[in-house]
Amino acid sequence: MKNYCAYRYAHIASYKKDPASIQKTIFKSIISKAKDTEWGKKYDYASIKSIKDFQARIEPQEYDQIRDYIARMMDGLQNVLWPDKIKWYAKSSGTTNDKSKYIPVSDENLKNCHIKGGWDAVTLIYHNLKDAKLFQNKSILLGGALETFPNNPNIMAGDISAIMLKNFPAVGRYFYVPDFETALMKDWESKIEKTALQALQIPNMAMFGGVPTWNLVLFKRMLEISGKDNLLEIWPELQVYMHGGVGFGPYKAQFKKLIPKDDFIYQEIYNASEGFFAIKDDFTREDMLVLLDNGIFYEFIPLETYGNPNATAYTIEEVVEGVPYVILVTNFAGLSRYVPGDTVIFTSLYPHRIQVFGRTQQFLNAFGEEVMISNAEQAIAHTCSHTDAVVSEYTVAPIFLDIANKGGHQWLIEFEKDPKDINEFGILLDKKLQALNSDYEAKRSKNLALDSLKLTKVPKGTFYQWMKYKGRLGGQFKIPRLSNSRKLLTKFYFFKN
Repeated sequence: MKNYCAYRYAHIASYKKDPASIQKTIFKSIISKAKDTEWGKKYDYASIKSIKDFQARIEPQEYDQIRDYIARMMDGLQNVLWPDKIKWYAKSSGTTNDKSKYIPVSDENLKNCHIKGGWDAVTLIYHNLKDAKLFQNKSILLGGALETFPNNPNIMAGDISAIMLKNFPAVGRYFYVPDFETALMKDWESKIEKTALQALQIPNMAMFGGVPTWNLVLFKRMLEISGKDNLLEIWPELQVYMHGGVGFGPYKAQFKKLIPKDDFIYQEIYNASEGFFAIKDDFTREDMLVLLDNGIFYEFIPLETYGNPNATAYTIEEVVEGVPYVILVTNFAGLSRYVPGDTVIFTSLYPHRIQVFGRTQQFLNAFGEEVMISNAEQAIAHTCSHTDAVVSEYTVAPIFLDIANKGGHQWLIEFEKDPKDINEFGILLDKKLQALNSDYEAKRSKNLALDSLKLTKVPKGTFYQWMKYKGRLGGQFKIPRLSNSRKLLTKFYFFKN
């Protein structure tokens, strides 16, 4: 295994130096393979000679624009977006007109992007941690659910983590907890209970992975069963947490309490339904290395011009540091210039590293303040660290202006550990948001446009009960953090008592 990891790391090091070459090779390969599909014929892929040709013919594609193509693929049609018949579809929530999105995951995309990205994550752990024990001790990987698509029994749909687990390489299965039947269960309460009981039978663990929210639920249950105070009392050799899916800032204090170990590694990954995009490669940094040879051709449109029909899309060798970009991906599953909905910032070039900045549609802009999810997460983390508080979940919505009142933001917060002074917490949170976002600061100046934020504390379990009521327990479902209406916040009130 160490020899394989050394081989993979040498390859990663090579494309750090020459990203343009590997990206052009991937681009040409995708165009060649898709040229005879319905989509390829529509846009005459056979005559595309350059990336500029490709960009001129196809506008950036959001889910609603290709939904009907995907629906026909899920009915069993072949050669629509991709020549192969696709069995796997990653189901995710998102800000679209549909309750769920179904993203095609071809066998080629699964093997040479998602699973390959998983091996690269392991490779980077072994490169940084010479005494890594991922193939000596076992690991807990808490994935989502997978089920047969109701309209076509030949199709499987679920969280991308569940699709990866279903296709988990045989060499790694021995080191994985829980058993696969439990791992792919739809009932999350039963899954948590069974996983906890199975994991507590293992004498030592090296790593765990999954969305922070659900890992916290699992670990708290383990501590209840075992009577231990932290995870190191159960597994003293625990080394790594591989996380992604949501911003980690609001959760970090809770994990540090659960794992009181200074050299414990938090490895962030960026594995979306559309592809495995990036991994933290240097554990002294807070950014992630873009995976440039994982079967994804990347483009980047500056956020400030996104939506403009004449907006320029830049390839990997054309991007610059510090600019928020909307990411576009073209892959080996039929997605062409597809917009996953994330915005990223390059923090370094050669090697190309990014931080996820926010969502194209998840931001609060009821008053022109343009508060991004990254602003909210940084402000929460900062305020918690200065008040010794721990936030479990939160959501934010506008308080709209009327004749009698100014506008503002209402924060509905569930605390794992309450601050000593809730008013002080709200004041510090508001000040940090102003420090992070000049538009918000301008609107807050002398309370002319916006009043100070309103903080509403809700009882423990409020967000969980709402997720359960909505049938959204699972790794692919996340609490919407920012909303430009009060509909969601009003619904949460139903569960606060």
